[in-house]
Amino acid sequence: MIIGYARVSTQDQNSELQVDALEKAGAEQVFQEKFTGTFRERPELSQCLRNLRKGDLLIVWKLDRLARSLKDLVEIVQDLHDREIGFKSLTESIDTTSSGGRLVFHIFGALAEFEHDLIRERTKAGLQAARARGRKGGRKPAMSDADVRKAAAMLSDPKITKQEVAKHFRVSRTTLNASLARVN
Repeated sequence: MIIGYARVSTQDQNSELQVDALEKAGAEQVFQEKFTGTFRERPELSQCLRNLRKGDLLIVWKLDRLARSLKDLVEIVQDLHDREIGFKSLTESIDTTSSGGRLVFHIFGALAEFEHDLIRERTKAGLQAARARGRKGGRKPAMSDADVRKAAAMLSDPKITKQEVAKHFRVSRTTLNASLARVN
């Protein structure tokens, strides 16, 4: 069975162009959605992917209608391949039921992995450069060093519990313990 998926980004846009092209390409059923690609959850896409069976073909008008990123696209198409479902993009003329189409997707996969590695390397380099300048990443501590010293002084009184001190500083007991360990 040939199943199509069409998506437009806003309520003002119309998916008729996509639907017409998918039906002309032989789609027997077309799932339509009006969602921006940045939303991770797209109910019609999820339903479409669930309905596909071994031997089916999923067609889209354009690659960017299916996935939010290259990595997302590669993951979706790999899942289809693992389930023995074909994939075809009309605008880009990519068809994974042919060896040439599969080659293109292997190249896409390699590019996605390369892009991911570059981002990771840049992030590490940026963090190292920030540390070299004396900056630390991450969240500010919930308790300042002065507050931790005050908390420690309060806890020197055996009548005061950690729960009371944590409540006084508006932190959890776990945060209080971690702050005490950090400063001592």
